[in-house]
Amino acid sequence: MSILKAVITAAAPDQKQLPLQSLVDQQGETKTALQLIADEAVTAGIEEIAVIICPGEQENYVKAAGEHASRLSFVPQDSPRGYGDALLRARDFVGNDRFLHLVSDHVYLSQHPRGYAGQLIDIATAEDCAVSTVQPTRENLLPFFGTVGATRIANRQKLYEIKSVMEKPTPTQAEQYLIVAGLRASHYLCLSGMHILTPTIMNLLEAEMQAAKPGSSIALSPALEQLAKSERYLATEIDGGRYNIGVQYGLLKAQVALALSGKDRDEILTELLNLVAESKPTSSHNPSSGA
Repeated sequence: MSILKAVITAAAPDQKQLPLQSLVDQQGETKTALQLIADEAVTAGIEEIAVIICPGEQENYVKAAGEHASRLSFVPQDSPRGYGDALLRARDFVGNDRFLHLVSDHVYLSQHPRGYAGQLIDIATAEDCAVSTVQPTRENLLPFFGTVGATRIANRQKLYEIKSVMEKPTPTQAEQYLIVAGLRASHYLCLSGMHILTPTIMNLLEAEMQAAKPGSSIALSPALEQLAKSERYLATEIDGGRYNIGVQYGLLKAQVALALSGKDRDEILTELLNLVAESKPTSSHNPSSGA
């Protein structure tokens, strides 16, 4: 069955402006981050996209979507209760279909002919199950990511069967439950913000919502943990990079990556080298030094 629907979560109040930020793509065209994310999905064969937004933001997002506006539908997350709650708002849109899920603060880049999302869709279609993208990550970065415990599938270098999922584990928890054979020492498989999910995830999120205390936040990782226990669920490393524009210098890193993979690579690389050669670190004045 083809995967034709995508859900973009963009309702976190402190991140709602990120998809509206402008970047220059590989062809030298100025686009919003939302356009670039939609480009990624549409290139992979997606026909319909639901965007979960903060109430009152639809007009801004329609403008930011550019040529993709007609493909987008918007679902407000009033009274937000976390990432899992945001995804659950797309339940009616998803229906009984598998879908691509992306986050609105990540820009993806790949030189693969199928792109980043296209590779994921191809794997999920071939394996006929849910699949999440992962990235080997150093232990000191575990507080920022959901992390999976998994076993490598025989004769498939970058494909894993997920056994457990833990949100922002401590190093002790990771060492006990999340070690993956074959990774470098002190590295773990962390989720990198793109998934192909089955409709089962909506049932699991609904159950989590029903069991939660009123007003409490609903995360996605516990539902992914239950997904791994209820049906086949894989993780894969993708040929390409992902850039979190919601962290310090994240937008800058994404722009540099786009520029260095585009038609103006040589010009941009020359300018960057000139900037490095001309720049000097700012030295702080220490009054006690007498200088």
